[in-house]
Amino acid sequence: FCTPCLQECLKPKKPVCGVCRSTLSPGSRALDLEKQIETTETTCNGCNKKMYLSKMRSHAASCSKYQNYIMEGVKAVTKEPFHNTRNFPNRFTFPCPYCSEKNFDQEGLVEHCKTLHSMDAKQVVCPICASMPWGDPNYRSANFMEHLQRRHRFSYDTFVVCDYDADEDDMMAQVLMRSLRDK
Repeated sequence: FCTPCLQECLKPKKPVCGVCRSTLSPGSRALDLEKQIETTETTCNGCNKKMYLSKMRSHAASCSKYQNYIMEGVKAVTKEPFHNTRNFPNRFTFPCPYCSEKNFDQEGLVEHCKTLHSMDAKQVVCPICASMPWGDPNYRSANFMEHLQRRHRFSYDTFVVCDYDADEDDMMAQVLMRSLRDK
């Protein structure tokens, strides 16, 4: 994760997992795992030097042979240049349509707008809807705050498996079939 995205997930009010967005709860240290990391020996794939796993991260940061080894692996598995990944829309973080503050997840955007923009009557485009295949990036909501409260109380991908390329009617049919199987 990049730092801004990770920091958004670790907000002091309600830290969430960066993958599934479920709430994180404080845990205890896995002392048995720490001991195993400190006593397990490994070999650097770059320079073949032996060391404990606990020292591998700092060694890898300074070992030029290891960094070359990693870059060769990246080149081997990369089929397209990195700049082509920009063709996929970002459906995880959104800018505020009022003040253009960036990197809100869906829940964070709702909270931000409720806190700072609840009295702003300006008609704006919903950045969440605009990122969806069925969304209109030019549609300005007459009451954006009500729209947020009703439409975006939760994230689609938290409750359903989204195939953003699928037709909405097909997705509804799949949900109905699953609900019948779950009875």
